[in-house]
Amino acid sequence: MKILVLNGSPRPNGNTAGMVRTFRETAEAKGHEVVCFNICGMSIKGCLACEYCHGKGRGECVQKDDMQQIYAELQDAEMLVLAAPIYYHGISGQLKCVIDRFYSALYPKAPSSLRKVAMFLSSGDDDMYVGAKFSYDGDFVGYLGLEGCGIFTNHDENVAARIKELAETL
Repeated sequence: MKILVLNGSPRPNGNTAGMVRTFRETAEAKGHEVVCFNICGMSIKGCLACEYCHGKGRGECVQKDDMQQIYAELQDAEMLVLAAPIYYHGISGQLKCVIDRFYSALYPKAPSSLRKVAMFLSSGDDDMYVGAKFSYDGDFVGYLGLEGCGIFTNHDENVAARIKELAETL
C-alpha cells in the first residue's frame, strides 16, 4: 500500500514527529511504501480561491510551489495520514494550507486509489482536539467518504502501540 504522510509540525523531534516516525518505521517494515513530507520545511502558499483549478486548470492549481510534489504523490496514494500539533484548537497553519490546497486535487472527489485516512495529533492539553476532529470527520471521512482509520493523540494511553497496530493491520 502507498501511504502519504503529511507532517505539519515545525519540531523535528517533537511528539508529532515521534508518532510519524513510529508509524513510518512499522509500515515500511510491513512492506508498505511510505512517502512523508515535512510541510514546515516546504514553500506552500495558501489557496487563492481563484477557482482556476475548477475552470481552465481542469483540476490543477494555478500556483506552482512545493505543493506540486504533494499533488504528484497524492495521485496514487491509497492512504493519507495527517499529522500536526494543535494550535488554538486546530491543526497547524502549515498543514491547514495544504488541506485548503486539496481543493483542486480532491474536490469534488478524491482519486480512486485513495481509500483510507488517519490523523496523528499532539497537544499540551487533552481537551484541545475538537476542531481537528471536526475536519477529519467532516472533510475526509464524511465528504470524501474515506475509511477512517482513527485519530491518535499524544494523550492516548499507549499511543505508540496503537500506531504500530494501525500500521501492522493495513
